[in-house]
Amino acid sequence: MKYSRITVNPEQMGGVPCIRGLRIPVATVVGLLAEGLSAAEILAAYPDLEPEDIQEALLYAAEAVQEARMG
Repeated sequence: MKYSRITVNPEQMGGVPCIRGLRIPVATVVGLLAEGLSAAEILAAYPDLEPEDIQEALLYAAEAVQEARMG
């Protein structure tokens, strides 16, 4: 699956996957959800994010886990 909202840039944030070139790692978004924050709370805390960013972060994380398991 190609991700339109996830970027990986070795020159930014050490190359960790981020949301749309922002300095917001996918792991941060997924971690906040895991801690119990709602999408609305995350969007309020990170105004540059869009609801679709959160959805794609979850899909990306799920695929990463699947690849690691099969890998």
